[in-house]
Amino acid sequence: MLLIPAIDLKNGRCVRLRQGRMDDETIFSDDPVEVAGRWVAEGARRLHLVDLNGAFAGKPVNGEVIRQIAAAFPDLPIQVGGGIRDEETVAAYLEAGVNFAIIGTQAVKEPEFVGRACKRFPGSIIVGLDAKDGMVAIEGWAKLTEHPVTELAQRFEQDGVAAIVYTDIGRDGMLTGPNIAATQALAEAISIPVIASGGITDIEDIAALCEVASSGISGAITGRAIYEGTLDFAQGQRLADSACG
Repeated sequence: MLLIPAIDLKNGRCVRLRQGRMDDETIFSDDPVEVAGRWVAEGARRLHLVDLNGAFAGKPVNGEVIRQIAAAFPDLPIQVGGGIRDEETVAAYLEAGVNFAIIGTQAVKEPEFVGRACKRFPGSIIVGLDAKDGMVAIEGWAKLTEHPVTELAQRFEQDGVAAIVYTDIGRDGMLTGPNIAATQALAEAISIPVIASGGITDIEDIAALCEVASSGISGAITGRAIYEGTLDFAQGQRLADSACG
């Protein structure tokens, strides 16, 4: 199981939000490329980049910073989400060196877009499903829909997406522990990999995810915990390598 550092970008800086609220941020660095280098040095084998401004604007806003990170680490797999609403944006990111485009809001609003993107960019599309109490939220988590997570995940599995990033928005950025049961249930309901996101606090959370990783959990995204020091990233990845395989 990969432990994947999150670099959330707002106005060109590396920040973390609490429960997706743009007005509740903690700024960790003015140099996201340097932050990426820190996690690479500690053993990261993939990065998770989020254009927070883009998620609300509906188009890339921090694209230049993302391109700089991709250029600085050309051999490192990078997945990007936030504001990806059309195929041209996907193409631009892939041409810049990004490996995976994460489609969130647009996947829920226009499910057919996912199918088209998978056909044009096979193996490069991930769908991000952000949920509260099992129901999907969109538009930077500002709007709760009536779509069950499992139902949408099964649909996108048929479209050929590479993975599902599942975030429990009630826990994201709160350091309250991941929703293990919901993540496991989703992984067992589909055959494509699930990447867990939201709430990871410490090494015990990594151990708990490892216990259910065989259900189909291929990775875990971590943000606030590694920035605030409640989780040592390198130690967490070593545990994931040894306990999860």
